[in-house]
Amino acid sequence: MLKVTGLVFSFLVSSFSALAGEGDYAVSNISAAMLAKANVVKRMEQISFEVMSNGEAIMRKKYALTILNENGDRQAGFLEFYDKLHDIKNIEGALYDAAGKELKRLKNKQIIDLTGMVESTLIDDSRRKYHNFYHKVYPYTVQYEVEIKYYGTLFFPVWLPREDENFSVEQSSISIISPVNYTVRYKAFNYSGEPALTTDKDKKTQTWQIINLPAIEDEYASPSWYEMNTVVLFAPTDFSIESYRGNMTSWGEFGKFVYSLKQGRDQLPENVKEAVHRIADPIKDPAEKIARLYEYLQKNTRYISIQLGIGGWQPFDAKYVATKAYGDCKALTNYMYSILKEVGITSYYTLVKAGRNANKIITDFPSQQFNHVILSVPLQKDTIWLECTSQTKPAGYLGDFTCDRYALMVDEKGGALVRTPKYGLKQNLQSRRIKATLNAEATLSINAFSKYEGLQQDLYHELIHGLSKDKVKEFLHEELDFATYDISSFEYKENQSATPSVEERLDIVVSNYATITGKRLFIIPNVMTRTHRKLPAVEERKFDLELGFEYNDIDSVEINIPEGYMAESMPQPASVNSQFGKYTSSVKLSGNQLFYYRNLEHYGGRFSASDYPELVKFYEAIYKADRSKVVLVKTETQAPKGF
Repeated sequence: MLKVTGLVFSFLVSSFSALAGEGDYAVSNISAAMLAKANVVKRMEQISFEVMSNGEAIMRKKYALTILNENGDRQAGFLEFYDKLHDIKNIEGALYDAAGKELKRLKNKQIIDLTGMVESTLIDDSRRKYHNFYHKVYPYTVQYEVEIKYYGTLFFPVWLPREDENFSVEQSSISIISPVNYTVRYKAFNYSGEPALTTDKDKKTQTWQIINLPAIEDEYASPSWYEMNTVVLFAPTDFSIESYRGNMTSWGEFGKFVYSLKQGRDQLPENVKEAVHRIADPIKDPAEKIARLYEYLQKNTRYISIQLGIGGWQPFDAKYVATKAYGDCKALTNYMYSILKEVGITSYYTLVKAGRNANKIITDFPSQQFNHVILSVPLQKDTIWLECTSQTKPAGYLGDFTCDRYALMVDEKGGALVRTPKYGLKQNLQSRRIKATLNAEATLSINAFSKYEGLQQDLYHELIHGLSKDKVKEFLHEELDFATYDISSFEYKENQSATPSVEERLDIVVSNYATITGKRLFIIPNVMTRTHRKLPAVEERKFDLELGFEYNDIDSVEINIPEGYMAESMPQPASVNSQFGKYTSSVKLSGNQLFYYRNLEHYGGRFSASDYPELVKFYEAIYKADRSKVVLVKTETQAPKGF
């Protein structure tokens, strides 16, 4: 992954012209509007970010948070990262009671200094400083101040006064101080007006401020946090980091900087050149060549994070990766780029904001918004995308970590925004066939075959490659929606392609699946695919809906029931049509066999807040239909004549 330190996300920097100060933190001073729905109230925040030169800046930050209850405790601690490019100069802190009386002052020896390393990080010069008063008498207030020296100006602050849901803000401001002739770029969301501008000799100060921002509660399928909050993004024009200089006024210019970091790092050792030619030269089809060379990469390297100064942004050269057999996303992508270049195939180093719920790239604000690197390989009719950190994914498949979003493709000419592939309704398919037998004691023996395709197979791919068989069984026990049951056997098989699939076979025995009362038998024919999604009705939805990827679930169920039963009550066929999708289900009895069919097409995309009541009804109808019961009654046995 690209290096993204805690500094970038700390919502940075302070200028010390406080509306509130020491002694003003009595909870009685907080208005009812700021207390409503809040676990935390930000009493004050002043941030300053002073650009000293293209390669140096100073951040100062002072803030106070009132923690109203235990749900706000996670906001009460202090955490800042530092490394070769960032130096924490000073930390101060204090604790106040509900009346605003100071209880404690932070002492330097109480600050915990920890490694910044995370799992799979091999080389890391980052560290973090942490402190928490661990106060449990509510409400209480913490105040912290910090000063950090930046050696490089690739990153500018993000101003996000309201940092979380159930978090209100009495006052917050940020000031960007720079030389008069230096242009600071910014992009504001939900902020009215322009920043206040002052000049003093050779410096200018731009200040943004907000007061009395009430708490909000996150809504189901809400859009990005930027859209729901006051946010201002900042970025430089000209910048430098260590000995590298760049410009960020366009994606093209920023792409030139990224390319400069990898330039000249594509030379392979002779033994690797020979190996890749042995693989590629006999193959005529370019797509097949790429797939085989990608397999070579997967078999001969592994992912390790590199977080070391400029090394957090610059790939290790191809010879290093070939020798060490490891690298981070940058190094492995550059290595694959070098392999393809050796056999005459053009590919592109491509930056992306990875993550299942990652914020969207702000396309009209060129800046460092990325945290990962992948490789794109354009062919005559298609583009093959390669996730070079994976040892298990097939060539051409990205998954929900990086699919369907903007990415920055770079070469020596600069950078250009492109879209990664989107996987559609029929690609994200779950098809399930169940054959089951119900005995006279209401025990259901299930044989289930499921096929997960596209994004629906991502989870099962991770299970296969990331968990032991015992852990997979534990996962199944947590996921299956039965009260008392035993998994007799389970098996998985992968089919790797540009749209991969996973086949699952389960044998399950469920006790008391049906209910037998007197001569009646009650059974739910939808055995394994019942939705649990029910949404609360709300008087007013504030924000638009953003539903995730679209998918299609198809179920076919055949249940053998004990002999001697006939239908007393059968659910009517269900049909639900909505802008959010389509749902059908039906059940019939033939002899001693129940046949059930279910088809759900769930659409993704953005919908108006006013459509929320329709979504509630859509899910409610599916929830109800999924639990419809068949009622069977025991047939009377005719007694023989003469008795």
